[in-house]
Amino acid sequence: MLESKSKNTGRILTRRQFIRRTSTAAAAYVLAGASAQPVRGANERIGVGFIGCGGRSGAHFEAVHWLKTQAKEPVDIVAASDLYRPRLQQRAQGYGAKAYADYHELLADPNVDVVCISTPDHHHGYQAIDAVAAGKDVYCEKPVTHWRQFDLTKRLAAEVKRTGRVFQLGTQGMSDSAWHQMKKLISDGLIGQPIHAECGYFRVGDWGERGMPIDDPNAKAGLELNWEAFLGDAPKRPFDVSRFFRWRMYEDYAGGPSTDLFPHSLTPVVSVLGVTMPSTVVATGGKFRYQEREVPDTFNMLIDYPEKITVAVLGTQGNDYPGAGSRGSGQRLPVIRGWEGTLTIENNEIVFIPAQGSQKKPQRFAVEHGEDFVGYWRKFLDCCRQRNKETLSPMDLAYHVQTALQMGMLSLRDGKAARFDATAEKIVL
Repeated sequence: MLESKSKNTGRILTRRQFIRRTSTAAAAYVLAGASAQPVRGANERIGVGFIGCGGRSGAHFEAVHWLKTQAKEPVDIVAASDLYRPRLQQRAQGYGAKAYADYHELLADPNVDVVCISTPDHHHGYQAIDAVAAGKDVYCEKPVTHWRQFDLTKRLAAEVKRTGRVFQLGTQGMSDSAWHQMKKLISDGLIGQPIHAECGYFRVGDWGERGMPIDDPNAKAGLELNWEAFLGDAPKRPFDVSRFFRWRMYEDYAGGPSTDLFPHSLTPVVSVLGVTMPSTVVATGGKFRYQEREVPDTFNMLIDYPEKITVAVLGTQGNDYPGAGSRGSGQRLPVIRGWEGTLTIENNEIVFIPAQGSQKKPQRFAVEHGEDFVGYWRKFLDCCRQRNKETLSPMDLAYHVQTALQMGMLSLRDGKAARFDATAEKIVL
């Protein structure tokens, strides 16, 4: 039996009710004065609520559980929410959390201080806005929003700034010290004026049966599975078991490499270069291997920035060899070129290669530490306590990265160059 503060937790909402309820709940949270943000003591416990109990959420549950039980951090798993009851029950019972079928009720739980959002892409922005309005700090899985939701991305950035809530995007690679060391080297002038960068992501996977198995082929919409809530602002469609469980294959809910993989590749580059919004983005690609899916399996984009820097982001899910400068994950590590030299990574060293005509000498710098997912969570929780430090992947950075990726997806779909109007703060095709 699921625990809930509402007698109607298991009720299926209509599409209109879902949207109305979301707007009403958000307004109520604001009126309640959720912006109060006391600094927590180092030993004050933080309660974490998880919105989404699917495959990716497992890593987050495990990380927080480890911090509590092994590292003895003052943190508790207190609540969980999911639209699919069997999945919700498994997570909630496994970690002793209170179960909510409706995430709005999780946000109303006073024991929840922080939320972790691990839901389909098209829900992220709405859930994060509701969370910060409710006075919760947010760890949100990438991408921060769906590829068609630029206006929502902009709105979320404004809401996070207005409320002063702590926000961290799930680009855990930002815990790698290499990016922060490279940023310092560039700001110190080692490579001169940056002019070009490249990065990418390569893997094999169709997101079909191998990548996203269907939990129950016989599942039906109803009390066990809230299909209307799953659709959210996506086009209304009759229930489809593949769309629910293998949502990454469909453009209504995901974007393929551009928004599923490239946040990992582009986020460090944007941070290292210190750029914000692009001026122009063009993209090519399509379904070159996997025809069952709707989203591209191959995606390549060029991003021009007003600072006269071009960034190339390349990738396919049809081959997993990333080329030189990788660490075996399929992610092609960045190459950053400037007028006086280039920075890249080889094994555990940052390598400086002088440009032709430069008077500088080759140099190598040891990477202080690599990616640390649990440490990424610890850093986020520290920011939630102290409230005066920025997370490793804050909302502003997520906004700038996601805008470039959204421009790329729109460019591919329309066969046009996408341009950013900085004055109007909008994408123009």
